[in-house]
Amino acid sequence: MSDQYRDKTGAARRPQVALFVTCLADLFRPSVAFASLRLLQRAGCEVSVPRQQTCCGQPAYNTGDYEASAPLAQRTIAMLEYADYVVLPSGSCAGMICHHYPQLLEGQWRERAVDLAAKTFELTAFLHDIARFRRGSAAPLQLPAVAYHDSCAGLRELGIREQPRALLKELCDTQVSELQQRDVCCGFGGTFCAKMPEISGKMASDKLADAAATGADILAGGDLGCLLHLAGRARRLGQAIDVRHVAELLAGELDEPAIGRGK
Repeated sequence: MSDQYRDKTGAARRPQVALFVTCLADLFRPSVAFASLRLLQRAGCEVSVPRQQTCCGQPAYNTGDYEASAPLAQRTIAMLEYADYVVLPSGSCAGMICHHYPQLLEGQWRERAVDLAAKTFELTAFLHDIARFRRGSAAPLQLPAVAYHDSCAGLRELGIREQPRALLKELCDTQVSELQQRDVCCGFGGTFCAKMPEISGKMASDKLADAAATGADILAGGDLGCLLHLAGRARRLGQAIDVRHVAELLAGELDEPAIGRGK
């Protein structure tokens, strides 16, 4: 992939990737951000993490507060425009930038939003579709049995389904155990889980029962909102399944306790 980009002298250079770590990774699971960083570096990218990044504006946007979300969108666009690619370990935040920024903004800002959207990708989509990341001569990572939760935003807005499964097969030699209702929401839904907790809890319980029925040891996914929701429900129900972000699995970084476990 590095030969796609050249410096002013014409020499090949590695593509510059801006890693947008997301609020949830920053505050609740930094290991996801570090795993994403290392994966992108292994894929041959020059990775930077803009220090001034904050929320992408999705919570305000989802509740209809466009007046509050627009300045956050503009700030994010201006911060990330320098990069060849923008990568996020979150389908929902990537969907916000790719689909909702152009709808939210007008005029020149909309044009800039469209340009940014064209080079913004969720992590597994970037590694599989753009970087075409392969294991090479390295031995495959050894993982316990894995079931996979497809988050609504990644699946429906960005078409992410096969990419994480293909990467788990390529890098870890792991075949995903499929859920019976893999297209069904886990019940998180951003503010939905706060506004309708009983329905949300039932949906999470159903998703966990589906995962347990596969016999998998790990329930993986690409959105920390969903994973925090499911891990919290699993702990309340006393279910033993480990919940982890796919970036941690692909990077082989399992020393950190599963989400919702440990201190």
